[in-house]
This record gives sequence, structure tokens and C-alpha cells, in this order.
Amino acid sequence: MADAVHKAKTGIRVLLVDDHQVVRRGLRTFLEVQDDIEVVGEAADGAEGVARAEELRPDVVLMDVKMPGMDGIEALRKLREQANPAKVLIVTSFTEQRTVVPALRAGASGYVYKDVDPDALAGAIRSVHAGHVLLQQEVAGALLSQDEGNGGMGRGGTLTEREREVLGLIADGRSNREIARALVLSEKTVKTHVSNILMKLDLADRTQAALWAVRHGLAG
Repeated sequence: MADAVHKAKTGIRVLLVDDHQVVRRGLRTFLEVQDDIEVVGEAADGAEGVARAEELRPDVVLMDVKMPGMDGIEALRKLREQANPAKVLIVTSFTEQRTVVPALRAGASGYVYKDVDPDALAGAIRSVHAGHVLLQQEVAGALLSQDEGNGGMGRGGTLTEREREVLGLIADGRSNREIARALVLSEKTVKTHVSNILMKLDLADRTQAALWAVRHGLAG
């Protein structure tokens, strides 16, 4: 009966990637009581995580940074190389803050600290699944300071007024659906605008777009 209930459950599909079995067990125990979150698998290191993500196609990967063999950042790069659409939420400790910037550059949608409140963790998973970027102010500052020498100011002149509006809402953490509602557009049209923004600014993902917008004063 329990198996039937588990199979019937649908929601945000989450893959846990952490080299500590106790941590994975604790995360699974908590997340499986959430009505809208389903843990579809686990992995003990980055290489296994990449393989399981390809096999299971989760919506969100909860990825530890420090793991033996392939670490979380390298695994994240592999997922992006494979064009895996899963959102990746990095799990790190406060003392590992320096690892957050490389993770975000590699395509993570955000990060949480290992001592995060359980309800906040569930909220973070829902947020990145909805298309939000979880970025704290001090990390945004570190990313922007490193980007100062990379140029990009001139490329903003190629954006249309509508694209600038969309970019500003991306920086505010809005999902495509929320942007569509705010601007009275179809979600498909918003996706086209986002693609054009990334192409014109030579950016890889929404995280980089949000940072660009903050840096150039387009954030709300």
C-alpha cells in the first residue's frame, strides 16, 4: 500500500547528491513528507550524480560541493555540457563560501547552507524549480567585482525596451510565468525574449543575466 502511495505521488522531482549517507537519509526523510516534492533518487558523488541525473531527469538536483572524486562544481559543469535541464541547488557550509561563486558561474540556480532550516530548504527547492535565482547580496557583490574587467556595457545597447523590462524582472527573481503575467505576454513570448537577451549579452543562463542586470542598474 505504501509503495502504491509513493508511486502515485507527483510533484517536484528531486535528486540528492551527497557523499554522506546520513545526510541523504535525513534530507529524504524530510522532503518526502512534502506534498509537492518527490525524491526520485540519490547519488554518493559527482560522477554518480551526473549519471543518475541523466537517467532520472529530475527537476531539481540538491548538490553537495565537497565530495570525493568529482566534486559538485565539476558535476554541475558536466550537467550543463549535457544540456540537462535540471535546476541545481548547491549545498554548502558557511566556511565554504568561496565555492559559491564558481558554482554559480557553472550554472547553479542558487545555494543553501548546510544548516538551513528544513522549511527554508523546501522553499528554496520550490523557488528554483519555479525559475527563480537564489542569490544573496554578498555573493552577488563577489560575482560582480570579478566581472568588472569583462566588459559587456556596450552590449546592453542592443536590447529592446521590452527586453530590458524582461531583464529587470529576471533580476528581481521572477519566473517566466510571473514575467508573462506582469507584462501581459504569453509565456512563450517571454521565453523568446529571455533567449534573445542571453544571446545579445553573450550570457549562459538566467543567473548571469540577473547579475548583469544588477551590475547595470536594471534591477528593481
